[in-house]
Amino acid sequence: MLIPPKTQPGDRVAVLSPAFAAPAEGPTIHDRAMRRLTELTGLVPVEYPTTRLLDASAEARAADVNAAFADPSIRGILATIGGDDQILVTPHLDPSLALADPKPFLGFSDNTNLLNWLWRNGIAAFHGGSTQLHLGAGPAVDDIHLRSLRAALQEGGKIELTEPGESEDFGRHWDDPAALAEFGDREPAEPWTWAGLAKKVTGRTWGGCLEVLDQLALADRLPSNEELAGGILLLETSERLTAADVVTEQLRAYGERGLLGAFSGVLVARPPVSSFDVMPPAGERARLRTAQRDAVIEQVRQYNPDAVVCVGVPFGHTRPQWILPYGGELMMDGETRTVRAAY
Repeated sequence: MLIPPKTQPGDRVAVLSPAFAAPAEGPTIHDRAMRRLTELTGLVPVEYPTTRLLDASAEARAADVNAAFADPSIRGILATIGGDDQILVTPHLDPSLALADPKPFLGFSDNTNLLNWLWRNGIAAFHGGSTQLHLGAGPAVDDIHLRSLRAALQEGGKIELTEPGESEDFGRHWDDPAALAEFGDREPAEPWTWAGLAKKVTGRTWGGCLEVLDQLALADRLPSNEELAGGILLLETSERLTAADVVTEQLRAYGERGLLGAFSGVLVARPPVSSFDVMPPAGERARLRTAQRDAVIEQVRQYNPDAVVCVGVPFGHTRPQWILPYGGELMMDGETRTVRAAY
């Protein structure tokens, strides 16, 4: 797995919209994100033709990704947000460009398509990071996000993941002035749940957004079980609020194809269980998170009882968010109940 070199202050980094062009819907948030990126890292953001272009074709979005990899002055690539059709973009990408000059790529959600494409071409990346959500919105950048952003792009090293103690499923509407000044409604986060064997495992990560992995499986774009052997599976669900029984069905299918049994560890994110349109009461939200947790643990137990499992880590669609290595190394210790990521 190729590990792209880190950036230096003053380097130019591409800010792209390979899925949805969030900056077109929330330009004020996007402009704030670009300023914060430079203030906090010293990096210089560079936008491309489709960064702010709604309804850009898959070919045009792919052309921007290819151009960013082809430009030697661009030293990193950040996605503005996810979306729902990036599966149409990756067939138009040129792997020779990324292999000739690998650069850190940061994204999650629908960007699982790009992460998986890079992984299958032997290039490590980072799961997490959305300039629109994590840099532009709110009164400040969350500490764990900033620490892992700097580690992914600039500093490297190993970091033990911690629980920030609070979480939000969604923030403010981008057209609401409060989006610049306030976080979303946050509530206390439950402790992480550990299951499986109480042992230490280390492996390179793969996985991502469960809803996108389902598309990739149907399109026959997943790595082989042999390629995934001994790795750490990252799983998270999106703002679609996927029900626990759907999670069960999908993981059962992965179990039947031998995918679940390939991994030495499974790391699962705290799931969003509410949205702008759906707001269950607090007790129901807790029940929904518990149901999804139990669904994952049960399916992993059925198909891979030797795996180390940890559920509830903030690296998915909730905020604050850890950015994690994708194709890089992650350690899970079921005895000391610690997780350490190598950036």
